[in-house]
Amino acid sequence: MAGFKAILGHEQIIEHLQNAVTMDKVSHAYIINGPDKSGKMMLAEAFAQTLECEKLEDVVKNAAQPSDVEPCMECHSCKQAMTKNQPDIIYVRHEKPNTISVDDIRTQVNNDIVIKPYSSRYKIYMIDEAEKMNEQAQNALLKTIEEPPAYAILILLTTNAAAFLPTILSRCVTLNIKAVPDEKIRGYLMRKYQIPDYQADVCVAFAQGNVGKAIQLASSEEFNELKDAVLQLIKRLRDIDLYEMTEAVKQIATYKLSINDYFDLMMVWYRDVLLFKATGDVNGLIFKDEVYDIKRQAEKSSYSGIETILEALRKAQIRLNANVNFDLTMELLLLTIKEN
Repeated sequence: MAGFKAILGHEQIIEHLQNAVTMDKVSHAYIINGPDKSGKMMLAEAFAQTLECEKLEDVVKNAAQPSDVEPCMECHSCKQAMTKNQPDIIYVRHEKPNTISVDDIRTQVNNDIVIKPYSSRYKIYMIDEAEKMNEQAQNALLKTIEEPPAYAILILLTTNAAAFLPTILSRCVTLNIKAVPDEKIRGYLMRKYQIPDYQADVCVAFAQGNVGKAIQLASSEEFNELKDAVLQLIKRLRDIDLYEMTEAVKQIATYKLSINDYFDLMMVWYRDVLLFKATGDVNGLIFKDEVYDIKRQAEKSSYSGIETILEALRKAQIRLNANVNFDLTMELLLLTIKEN
């Protein structure tokens, strides 16, 4: 756990939470809604740690502005929170991977919440993957949200707030995660992970404003291997014979579990080719270190051909999501790319 200062981006949400602490207007129930790895848990933990900080009153009193409100990191509660051992910050778990059951909510929340905090001002419950609560679980939680003890705070972390019952949504403060600007993520990756600018560009392009995903990509050997495999195939696809297509499809099949990333890499490549063909500008490219091959492909491809390839990639993704035969889909895609 770390304080708000350690969080990259999400200024509006942080400001909202710090104002709630400063003005003593903390809600009993929050929903933090955003994509996987987007920083939901970091925000929730920073908020919880701040609320449970033993020096909170002094911190608020001495804060020149709400943005100065941070956990002290020195008191017993903060140290416990940093190691996830704070007894009044409770992480709700679930045994079934795809479901949070009514029993999970009853045993870990409803039956526990009637017991006063062990050592702190609040008792804070964090429910990660909260969209996995079935209807019975949501109804059980609703009773607690409607009549919570004064010391209780529930934080629901979700990738899909629309999965909640309207009655839950109406009783919670919903905070929607927004994309973090690319330049901010790019600078962070280069400083923190010491990666070159062209590698940071690829990670940022794929992350689409998601800091956690960008960090994962920057430190992933698997992603770099996948990128190399994609680029190697694209560069030689024009020259391979039809009988070699089967072998190419087999190579792609080894990345079946990462096929969406595979497609995304191909999309980014052809987007770069299209951009360079239209502008001749290297600065806007994602694969800046591949400019020689991008230029060569741009010279040999027509605008309509590149558009056809991008459309074929979109159709292939749709077909795979609809469980159309993998080998057939990929062979058709590679033939379309080769022809255009």
